[in-house]
Amino acid sequence: MTPAASLPIAASAPVGRSASGPAMQARSGWPALLSLVLVVGIPPQGARAQAGVGRVRDLQAEQFVETQAQRIVTTLSNRKLAEAEKRETFRRVVDEIVDVPRVTTFVLGRYSRTLSPVQRQGFGVVFRAYAQTVYERRIGDYHGEGLKVTGSVMRKPGDVIVASTLSGGRVSSSVPISWRVLSSSGSWKVVDVQVKGVWLAILQQQDFVSTLDNAGGDIGPLIAQLKRASISPDR
Repeated sequence: MTPAASLPIAASAPVGRSASGPAMQARSGWPALLSLVLVVGIPPQGARAQAGVGRVRDLQAEQFVETQAQRIVTTLSNRKLAEAEKRETFRRVVDEIVDVPRVTTFVLGRYSRTLSPVQRQGFGVVFRAYAQTVYERRIGDYHGEGLKVTGSVMRKPGDVIVASTLSGGRVSSSVPISWRVLSSSGSWKVVDVQVKGVWLAILQQQDFVSTLDNAGGDIGPLIAQLKRASISPDR
């Protein structure tokens, strides 16, 4: 894959075309624990950095991922919370750990530089609603899965790839998941997630840019498709 200055993706069928093949397999079937962060992405240079022996670890970044995962698990496993309360908690967590404006810019690719401020604002509102719909409708997919942090690689201070595995519940075998997290002013943010070697943000960007290419750069059709997908996320 070609490195890009990128950001998160929602675990849903591609907007505007049918879902099939390895890319769709990477997107689909994940519990709500994972779909929270699949609204983001900045693929690392060299594309597939992994935690490994002899590499510098960042324990603060590892603690951040582990803490946020446990926070989500606690919410999802709390039977006393109504679905509406769980959805509200998800929204709050996303707002805290994801740079939504940056994500919005990334998924537009090169077209982010050609849109007017009004167009960017309009797309941002619709994209946020689309992303929220995707992960909120997957809350019921959680069946006791858990995330275990296994290590990390510091690419440079404040830029870390955290390795983990998803297991338990209805996951038949553990799934490797890597998280790219950035630190700014002492606050960590998840900016990308890799599942089975696939950086999900790239898939989302390719899908959106393809739609924009087909429309001659007109943002209207993409906004319309996202609105339809917000009503029926499996489209």
